[in-house]
Amino acid sequence: MSSETSTESEPFEPWQFFTLAGLIGATIVVFFAKGQTAAAIILLSLTVFAAAAVGFAALRAIGPLAGALKITDAAPAGGRIRAALEREKALALRAIKELEFDRAMGKVSETDFTEMSGRLRARAARIIRQLDAGGSYRQRIEREIQKRVGRVTNACASCGSANDLDARFCKKCGTAVGGQA
Repeated sequence: MSSETSTESEPFEPWQFFTLAGLIGATIVVFFAKGQTAAAIILLSLTVFAAAAVGFAALRAIGPLAGALKITDAAPAGGRIRAALEREKALALRAIKELEFDRAMGKVSETDFTEMSGRLRARAARIIRQLDAGGSYRQRIEREIQKRVGRVTNACASCGSANDLDARFCKKCGTAVGGQA
């Protein structure tokens, strides 16, 4: 199934809203700017698009702080990003241990410990989810293929192991698969 024939409903993304608002605003500017020079109309339209871009940037900056924006289907972290996330996870877990030690030593009150521990644990859980999100690119691609075309393997008649659709022989026992010799 291709993306043109997909019946799944895709969520309305914030960038789409701001792009649409910019287009509508530019159209209104052009409609009401009769008698102006072409350069003035272009500058006014660019100003409207700039305002839409600033609105989107503000949403991206304030959204996570307010809890309005959530990461959905994050891409698997690779290379430098994964290393940075691993470091941040280690720091968060170390901070949790230090906080527990400070509480045991009597340096932190129980209410402060509860508040700070909750924030640190939520941060560590968020980082771990981000690290585990989607697995590798290969796994994501295989899941997408399975979602679109269904089963991508054929089973061996003799041993029952899964083989690729284009396989002529079983990976496990070597017998002919799919009626081919």
